[in-house]
Amino acid sequence: MTQPTHLSNHVVGDRKAPHKLSAVRSCEANRPGELQPATTPVGSYVGNPGPNQGFALTLARRLGHDAVLSTGEDLHDVEVGVAAIACRRAAMFGRAPSVYDVRHALGIFGFLDTASSELVEVRRARFSGVGHSYPLVRLLADSVPEATLVLSPRDALELEWREAIGA
Repeated sequence: MTQPTHLSNHVVGDRKAPHKLSAVRSCEANRPGELQPATTPVGSYVGNPGPNQGFALTLARRLGHDAVLSTGEDLHDVEVGVAAIACRRAAMFGRAPSVYDVRHALGIFGFLDTASSELVEVRRARFSGVGHSYPLVRLLADSVPEATLVLSPRDALELEWREAIGA
């Protein structure tokens, strides 16, 4: 550190030599309160932790008007389910959800265009009640294969729908 300009040389010169610290030795967690090693929990109903995941629901609500729904499908359930899938996809890349994650989730379930009757039946069963049940949200988000989530939205839309959603 340089000497401040407002101090004269004799003030600094009277100080004792600074105490030199030894190099840091290896550190290990050996006290009772320390966790060993820090890991992310995995399993049922745990989810996929990531930053700013609440924003996915905001994005899903903004894009909800683009969703093409069939009879018996609830917009709220679709928004919550799509947001959960978008959060899972974003967390895989270690980032916050974006509009592209939400559009990816809408696309693989055929909500961006008219879908076949078979796909509508499958997605109606998967999304039914998701807006009001955490276990159903987790089942829906975990049902989409990782291989689909890592694809770009364009590549995911080129997959056959059964493969894309893990049906």
